[in-house]
Amino acid sequence: MNYVHRNHMKKILIDSLNSNINTTNNILGDDKLIAATTDVALEIIKAFRNDNKVLFCGNGGSAADAQHLAAELSGRFYIDRPPLFAEALHVNTSYLTAVANDYSFDEVFSRLVKAKGRAGDILVGISTSGKSNNIINALMTAKDVGIVTVGFCGAYSYVMRNFCKYVISIPAEDTPRIQEAHILIGHIICEIVERDLFGDGKASNFSR
Repeated sequence: MNYVHRNHMKKILIDSLNSNINTTNNILGDDKLIAATTDVALEIIKAFRNDNKVLFCGNGGSAADAQHLAAELSGRFYIDRPPLFAEALHVNTSYLTAVANDYSFDEVFSRLVKAKGRAGDILVGISTSGKSNNIINALMTAKDVGIVTVGFCGAYSYVMRNFCKYVISIPAEDTPRIQEAHILIGHIICEIVERDLFGDGKASNFSR
């Protein structure tokens, strides 16, 4: 192995870890972000107690995050407990490609919000840029029908704030750091929701 190349790889690793740590520290120092995260958890708890559901949407890596967080709620997080109604809106590829082809990719999520969303539900729109058209359209539609709107984005939140009751704005501009923080915050919300609804419960031995 070329040791110069190996040292360069080590530098990338250390720099990325330090960047992640800095982003997390910035979150810890952001009282508004901490408060918004708590408020979102409380809204989700309220929705589930009222027999409502949580919908997620995102593109690319954010679609993976949406599906990941929906699975944590509908499956389980830490403990064995009943499933919760949470769903990522992109998982039906036949629907997604048909609507993108027949209408517009900008409408793929908003049409499903119209079909599935009801007043009292929650929509979590995830966009690192904070301005993806199909996410903004979904949030606009959700707001119109009385769905509680939550935006996950990076430092640039000015577009999302027009359509969201709550915005989880990560204080970072680097896409990987934003996405890592989205999952971190999402996991924390899942834990809060699960513990509030079901107590500490019995930790599961299931492997992931």
